[in-house]
Amino acid sequence: MSVFLPAFNEEENIASTISNVQQGLDLCKLKNYEIIVVNDASTDQTAKVVESLQAKYPKLRLVTHPTNLGYGGALKTGFQESKYEWVAFTDSDGQFDFKEITKFIEKTDSADLIVGYRIARADPFRRKVLTYGWKTIALLLLGLSVKDYSCGFKLIKKSVYNAVLPLETEEKVTQIEFLVKAKKRGFQFAEVGVNHYPRRFGSPTGGSIFSKVFFKSFVDLFILWWKLR
Repeated sequence: MSVFLPAFNEEENIASTISNVQQGLDLCKLKNYEIIVVNDASTDQTAKVVESLQAKYPKLRLVTHPTNLGYGGALKTGFQESKYEWVAFTDSDGQFDFKEITKFIEKTDSADLIVGYRIARADPFRRKVLTYGWKTIALLLLGLSVKDYSCGFKLIKKSVYNAVLPLETEEKVTQIEFLVKAKKRGFQFAEVGVNHYPRRFGSPTGGSIFSKVFFKSFVDLFILWWKLR
C-alpha cells in the first residue's frame, strides 16, 4: 500500500501524523508499503521535520513542489508518486486517526474506491457551510452523491487514478472531478464513517468565499459540468 500526506505548513503536526500512519500500517501487518509526504512548497520547517524522521521511518519519502500547487496539485503528485496497487491518503493536520484504515481495507474485495465520511466534523461552522454548498452544487450539476466528497481520508486503486486521467481541475474541484469520472467509468464505490478530531496546531487553508481560489474553483466546476454533460 502507498500512503501519501498532502502537506502545507504543517511543521507542528506532521511528525505526529506520520507516527499515526505508521501505527495504522503496523496494524495492517503489511510487508510492502510506503509513506510519502507531498510538501506543497511549505514556507515553514515541514520539509526539515520530515527529513529528520527518515532514519526512524525507512519507508518514508519526501516529495517537494518548488511552487505551491494547492490541494488538488498535491493529490495528483501523491498518486503519481505512489507505486503500489492501493493508494491511501490522509490529511497532515492530524484530524483523522489512520488506524481506522482497517475499516477501509475490509471493503477492498468489493470496491475500487473506499471514500471516508466524517461522522461528526470537527471544523468551524464556516467551513462546514462552504463544504455543504460545494457538495450540493456537485450533486445538482454532476450527480455526485457521496456523503462527504472532500473528506481527506480515502483508499483508492492506482488503476482508478490512471483511468480517469487527465484531471484538469485544481483545488476544491479536483476531488469532485476524480469521483465523478470514476462513477462514469463504472468503478465500484464504498463509504466508511471515520472520526474527525479538532486540529491541534495551525490553521486550515480552506479559502474564503471572497478569495480568488474560491471563484476559480466555482468557474472550474461549471467548466467540468460543460465537458462532462
